[in-house]
Amino acid sequence: MANHKSAAKRARQSIRKTAVNNARKGTVKTAEKKLVKAIEAKDMKALPELLKNFTSQVMKAAKSGVIKKETASRKISRLSVRASAK
Repeated sequence: MANHKSAAKRARQSIRKTAVNNARKGTVKTAEKKLVKAIEAKDMKALPELLKNFTSQVMKAAKSGVIKKETASRKISRLSVRASAK
């Protein structure tokens, strides 16, 4: 355990941040899975809303540093192309 008061505080903050970041990653993965499932099922009615939700979640994760901005752009681009091709 930490020997100083400030180090103990940093450890507590780190635990909270890790939990928030993992939750954000989870929402991104869930949104991605739903979008891919809709693309494969060719569900044209749900596709625009799912793509919008996915883009929003990915950009929030990128903005907060959970994933890199380049990774976010790549994911959005690839899934947008797949969605428009169906």
